[in-house]
Amino acid sequence: MDLLSLLRDGELTVEGRLVVASNLTLVGQVSHGEQTVRCVYKPIRGEQPLWDFPDGTLAAREVAAYELSRAAGWHVVPPTVFRPDGPFGPGMCQAWMEQPSAPAPSWVDVVAPGAAGEGWLPILHAVDGDGDPVVLVHADDPGLRRLALFDAVVNNADRKGGHVLAADPAVASGLAAIVGVDHGVCFNVEPKLRTVLWGWAGEPITAGERAELESVRTLLDGPLGATLGGLLDDDEVAATAQRVDVLLARGALPSPEGRMPVPWPVF
Repeated sequence: MDLLSLLRDGELTVEGRLVVASNLTLVGQVSHGEQTVRCVYKPIRGEQPLWDFPDGTLAAREVAAYELSRAAGWHVVPPTVFRPDGPFGPGMCQAWMEQPSAPAPSWVDVVAPGAAGEGWLPILHAVDGDGDPVVLVHADDPGLRRLALFDAVVNNADRKGGHVLAADPAVASGLAAIVGVDHGVCFNVEPKLRTVLWGWAGEPITAGERAELESVRTLLDGPLGATLGGLLDDDEVAATAQRVDVLLARGALPSPEGRMPVPWPVF
């Protein structure tokens, strides 16, 4: 059984809960015969109501984010499926990405002014709880840039630093080295981009990025559009295509409009 089939059809056992998550986020495993993989399971019934997203739609948005990432060839989202059943009802099920114990990767950080050094991009100047100046920074890494482009397409309203993880090749081959999780608040028709990855704001898209976006745009008029249409409203699929059109027309990564729109907390 392949990984997606295992996540969708394997026996799901809940082992614990991530208590820091705003929505009910359960950790467990799915099994079939001798096959077992750890997973994150988010049942629809545990979703908190949001004023700007329809109730009961966050699980489908997580799956839509995976489907777009896979179709684009970006592979920045761990394998994710919609389970029609589960211990707490329908919801999304995603392969768990075990993180290295040491040294732990760090792509987003809060540091004292001037402490980040070369290879880091400053995002936001602020003060900490003691009133000392700090700077939100992220690494100038091509894997992060790929994730930033993906976020611009899916209109990610909540790219926190803690949502950026190292891929676990032992679980899923073919993933990008850096992946993102928690995509329940994506694909809104209104501009909602809130992210800690603003380091390339306004920079020209590369020839490779343009080719990727053109491929995504073609797929949105075909099989990818049909797949997303089963997970999102029609106007949300159309808005996704429009965001790609805007990126291609402007030829640059998005820039913040007005105040720097970063999620809170940033981790």
